[in-house]
Amino acid sequence: ARVPMPGRMELYNLLLRIGPQQIMEPEWLCQIDLHAPLAQQDEVWQMAVTESPLNRNLAFDWRYTLAECDVPKVVGSASMAGVQARFPFLDRELVEFSMSLPPAYKLKGQQLRWFFKEALRDFLPSEIINKQKHGFGLPFGVWCLRDAALRKLAEDSLQSIALRGFVRPAFVRELLTTLLPAHPGYYGELVWILCMLELWLQQVRPGYRMA
Repeated sequence: ARVPMPGRMELYNLLLRIGPQQIMEPEWLCQIDLHAPLAQQDEVWQMAVTESPLNRNLAFDWRYTLAECDVPKVVGSASMAGVQARFPFLDRELVEFSMSLPPAYKLKGQQLRWFFKEALRDFLPSEIINKQKHGFGLPFGVWCLRDAALRKLAEDSLQSIALRGFVRPAFVRELLTTLLPAHPGYYGELVWILCMLELWLQQVRPGYRMA
């Protein structure tokens, strides 16, 4: 809790918690700057023109969660299905209005979305206003252990990426045989990341290998 933002967020980074030296080949690690991601985050953190810690957190979240993650994923996935996605809550006038609200309206004690709920209390059914929040986490690790075809896809992808020279084969074996079965909800995220990276490389750089 004493670590200032945004460095505090990096404490949850699975790559850093395990240790880059445990995951990556040393020849590849020596070619990259492990401090660059946090340096960029620090720069973005300071860019917000506000005295409110809450608004600074929101600006940081807008950049990384919305602009660079959720919105591109939704737009890309929808377009592949022939659907054109729209985001009414990102309408410029609505966003500018939200920026004019005092921080106490955005987070009232421990009540999440207080202003939004109060504004729509007589418009939306009470079941929607009062329902509990549900996450959108993907239980990839659990699915891997239950579904043979998905597990084979993950194993083949990770064994393939281990041949490219930047992920340690020993770590891949440990991840698949020990870490994932012991804690599928936790280490499944890393299996998903490496699997998706390998499938992406097969499409755009199939012959890529560390020299």
